[in-house]
Amino acid sequence: MGLLTGSASLTRFSVIGDLPDSFWDFAAQRVAATSFKDIDDTMDEYSIGWVSVADMFDAGFAYSSYAAGDYITLTMRIDERKVTPSVLKKYVMKEEERVKREKQIPRLNRAARLEIKERVRAELIRKSPPVPSTYDLCWNLADNTLLFFSTSKKAMALLEDLFKETFNLSLILQIPWLTGLRMAEGEALEKYEDMRPAILL
Repeated sequence: MGLLTGSASLTRFSVIGDLPDSFWDFAAQRVAATSFKDIDDTMDEYSIGWVSVADMFDAGFAYSSYAAGDYITLTMRIDERKVTPSVLKKYVMKEEERVKREKQIPRLNRAARLEIKERVRAELIRKSPPVPSTYDLCWNLADNTLLFFSTSKKAMALLEDLFKETFNLSLILQIPWLTGLRMAEGEALEKYEDMRPAILL
């Protein structure tokens, strides 16, 4: 589920760092530089980058479609060619048997088995269509918070790296304690440290 769906799972981050002058010009340049590159017609195994929230095939962002007032909305798209271990094992065994029959030998040495495995894997990867995954985000520039519409640890790690590469800014996961600290005011803020949860042994 994502930003434009009726329900979603999300993770909240704080954006750490100062926005550069002429931020929108900077954002346009950096989003374009790290936009998604299609690998359907290539031999590449992996691609990651930004696409439009409204269309996973739109990596051009006509009219800066990612900009909405004080917000930036983007989708992180990942395409990856995958071969499951069981499929790889099947075809490797099949090729090993073929080679043994052809050479009329009872066993293959380790180097030959490794060569076969790499060759079979490369061939299977070449024939595999890239599997896409998409993850939406909404960045509030006014208070430097970012909502990421996933709770996957792997996706969050990839987001942190891509966001840093794009905007040269860091993301800090907002745990409930830090969220409460942002919301506390006056006397509650002064006493917030006293409300730290105790460790029960």
